Amino acid sequence: MDELLHTSRHLRLSELNNIISVLFKDVFQSKYWVLAETSDVHLNSTGHCYVEFIEKDIQTGKIIAKARGYIWANTYRILSQQFEMTTGRKFASGLKVLINVSAEFHSVYGYGLNVHSIDSKYTLGDLQEKRNAILQQLKAEGVLTMNKELSLPPLPQRIAVISSATAAGYEDFVHQLSANSSGFVFYPSLFPAIMQGDQTEKSIISALDKIFEHRDLFDVAVIIRGGGSTSDLASFDSYLLASNCAQFPLPIIIGIGHERDDTVLDFVAFHRAKTPTAVADYLINKMEETSTVLKTFTDSLKIISDKLIEDKKSMLEILLQQISNTTQQYLLKANSDLESKATFFKLSSPQYILKKGYSITMKDGKSIKSSASLLPGDVIETILYEGKIESVLR
Repeated sequence: MDELLHTSRHLRLSELNNIISVLFKDVFQSKYWVLAETSDVHLNSTGHCYVEFIEKDIQTGKIIAKARGYIWANTYRILSQQFEMTTGRKFASGLKVLINVSAEFHSVYGYGLNVHSIDSKYTLGDLQEKRNAILQQLKAEGVLTMNKELSLPPLPQRIAVISSATAAGYEDFVHQLSANSSGFVFYPSLFPAIMQGDQTEKSIISALDKIFEHRDLFDVAVIIRGGGSTSDLASFDSYLLASNCAQFPLPIIIGIGHERDDTVLDFVAFHRAKTPTAVADYLINKMEETSTVLKTFTDSLKIISDKLIEDKKSMLEILLQQISNTTQQYLLKANSDLESKATFFKLSSPQYILKKGYSITMKDGKSIKSSASLLPGDVIETILYEGKIESVLR
């Protein structure tokens, strides 16, 4: 009897689920705007998007609510494009979203939220808020501008490059450096890294660590990647990556192929360029600036040297002229003195005196200066200008 009673009163599961489904339609006739966080987002082969929506406790971070969600393919194609254009991110796990949903109950899949619309601006504001929070944290830690405060060497030729080895952006960068019209020589060294996806943060930090080990061999580090979806920029809004770059001992130049989008990394790096090619141009221009300064110094040095040589040459010419004049005056005076002495010697010479009619009296080869020195019988010799006379004194 009990078995018959139970049999007459029981419901099949599908019947119960159908009843609940009807009740859902009666109770939840409206659509609701709901705040939630995305988790476990994935697409199936037909283009439908399935997602788990969660809510976490603000204080503990523990999940306090969870609901299955889905976006049908036709709706997802439109919403995903709008979401990415507005936020620069793909619709993926880990995002805070404001969604317009209807609560539904399916007899097979149970309770779920059918997503009809997404307020992309809310997510954009949340992403910007997270970015601002990272920047404020870096500022509070005193590291926000550390890399910007470094000095770029005047000849940034030794370049540590973080990029994907097969990326077109890396090839463009290297080609631009080697083809510079001034013929400057650069020495780029590649440190391969994953530049998009979940492994980007870890991979770039690993490359930075390797560069750090050989930091004395480089003048600058660059992080480059070519263009792509703006959603790929999510990895560059990382606190850990930004903190590593901000405190890196070499100037870091960023060129990740996006002109209108900024990332946290752009704010902490020494310099941000739009593309890998623009990074190369930046380094080439720095070399040009140094070359111009050196040329200016060289030209100035030549002018100063030429003037100094000319001044010294003029001084030397004046000195030589003074020496010449002094020497000439000395020689003239010496010549005059010689002539005076020659004249004196000439006038004082015995021959000159004898020629005037004078004579010299000699005794025993010596001139007689006084008659008192003579005695009778002395033989004396009188020397005339022409000839001699020998006499005996009486």
